Amino acid sequence: MSPLRIGVTGSGFMGRTHIDAAHKLTSAHPVAVAGGRRASKLAQDYGIETEPDVESLVRRDDIDAIVISTPHHCHCSEALAAAAAGKHVLVEKPMATSVADCDLMTSTFAERELVLSVGYHQRFRESNLRTRELIRSGAIGTVRCVQMSSLFDVKKMREDDGFGGTWSWWTDPRSVAHLINSAPHNIDLCRWWLGTELTSVAAHSGTFREDNPNENTTMALLSFVDGTMSTFWSSSVVPSPGFQGEAFRFRIMGDDGVIDFDPFGLLQLGRNGTLENVYEQPTVGHDDSNAAFKMNRMQAYCDQMQAFVNTIRGRAGGEGSAADGRIGVLAVLAMLESSQTDRTIQIGRT
Repeated sequence: MSPLRIGVTGSGFMGRTHIDAAHKLTSAHPVAVAGGRRASKLAQDYGIETEPDVESLVRRDDIDAIVISTPHHCHCSEALAAAAAGKHVLVEKPMATSVADCDLMTSTFAERELVLSVGYHQRFRESNLRTRELIRSGAIGTVRCVQMSSLFDVKKMREDDGFGGTWSWWTDPRSVAHLINSAPHNIDLCRWWLGTELTSVAAHSGTFREDNPNENTTMALLSFVDGTMSTFWSSSVVPSPGFQGEAFRFRIMGDDGVIDFDPFGLLQLGRNGTLENVYEQPTVGHDDSNAAFKMNRMQAYCDQMQAFVNTIRGRAGGEGSAADGRIGVLAVLAMLESSQTDRTIQIGRT
C-alpha cells in the first residue's frame, strides 16, 4: 500500500516534529510544508517542498492529509480549508480556541466523511501506556484521587536557540492562555486512563513574572462522573531551578495502592507498604533542542502518526478523536470562567 502523503502547516518546533515523524515511517511520506519563516530550511532538511500558504498546500493533488501545527487560533480555519479540499486532518492540541469552533470542525469533517484527529501524543508514551494498564488491571483498586502538576519555566526554552522562533504566539491574546496549551494533555490522560468524564471544575488563574495578557498560572479542582477527584497546578513561570520531577507529574490514589508517576521519568507502584519501580522512561529531551528529535521523544509522535494512518485506512488507531479534543478545550475554558466568576462550572459533553 502506498504511504499516506502528508502536508504540514507551520514550520516551528512542532511542524518539524510531525514532518520528522512522517519521514521516519514507511506508511507515511511528508510532501510539503506551508507557513512560517523557517519553512524553506525545514523543507531543505527533509527534501520536501514549500507552499506560500495553507490554501495552496491543501489544493495539492499529491497530498492526502494535513497536519496542523500552527498557533492555536489558526487551527479551525486551516482545518476547514483542508476539509473543503477533501483532506484528512491531524490537528495539534488544543483542537481550537472555542467550543463553537470545535463543533464546527467536527460537523464539517463528519459531513465529508473525513478523519479529524487530535494530537494527544502522550497516549503513545510507554510510561503512560503502562500507567493505563496498571489502572485498568485493578493494580491499585478503584481510583479516588489524582494530583497533577505541570510546572516549568518557559524562559529556559525561549533562551535555547535550537528551538528558534519568536515565541510571539505565547503572548498573543488569540492564544487565550498558557492553560489551553498545557491542560489538554492532563485532561485527556485522566479520561483515557480512568474511562470516565469530567463533571465540574473550579479554578483560580493568574499571570506572574512576565508581561503577558494571557494566563500563565492556574490551580484547579476537577470532579469526574465516577467520583474521582483531581487537583491540577499549572505554571510556565516557576523560577529556576523549579521543582524536580514536577514538569509533568501524577500522583494517583486508589483503594488498594498508589501510583507515583513522572511520565518523563520514573513510574512507581505502591502496595502493601512497599514501593516498586515499574518503569523508567528513557530521557525524552522535550526541553532540549539537541535531544528533541531522537527516538526517545519521537517514538510517541511516530506511533501517533501511524495511528492516524490506520484510522484513515479503516483500522483502529487510538489517537485523540474530535470528541477528545473538544472536551480538552471545554475543560480549559471552564477553568478560566471559574476563575473569572469565582464559581464552580458544571461540564457536560453536549
